Amino acid sequence: MNQSPRGYARGHYDGVLSAISAGFFLILVGTIFVATPNLLHQVVTFLSHFNVVQVGNTNIYVPAPQHLVDNADMYPAVRDVFMAAREFSLIWGVFLIAMLGARFLLDSPLRKKAENVGDIVFWLGATYLIQTFLVAPIQASVISDSDLALKWFEFWAAVIVFIGVSLIARAIFLAAARERNI
Repeated sequence: MNQSPRGYARGHYDGVLSAISAGFFLILVGTIFVATPNLLHQVVTFLSHFNVVQVGNTNIYVPAPQHLVDNADMYPAVRDVFMAAREFSLIWGVFLIAMLGARFLLDSPLRKKAENVGDIVFWLGATYLIQTFLVAPIQASVISDSDLALKWFEFWAAVIVFIGVSLIARAIFLAAARERNI
């Protein structure tokens, strides 16, 4: 199989960008765990307070956090888990913007750029959703467990919406790029 020098360079750079991305992901996760004392313990504690609950008047049962904010010992763990998730989403979204710039500079394939655009929309949207539905209510210190469970369901519904929005952003980017021959 013959490949042009430009095709080889493009494939090589995509491999380098993928390696940089994987390395940054690991560094980011490690940094968040180091910067947030006892985060692993807090995540385990948070997840151990889930029960399967019925969604409204439906026959649908899903896991939801229970007895988190009413328990003074759980409050810091919940807050720290939500804030760590928000920080991860924000930093990862900003990193993906830099990766998109690198993809344009290195002439990555259009589908890789479009994928990057969709990922940026999702992760920055996730940052907003985590702040709005999870961190802000916890920081207000006036939320009850039932209100937190409701926010939890609203958060996941909004995440599903943002998955759709990111796919649409990817499609719009592809259409616009093909129209302009980017």
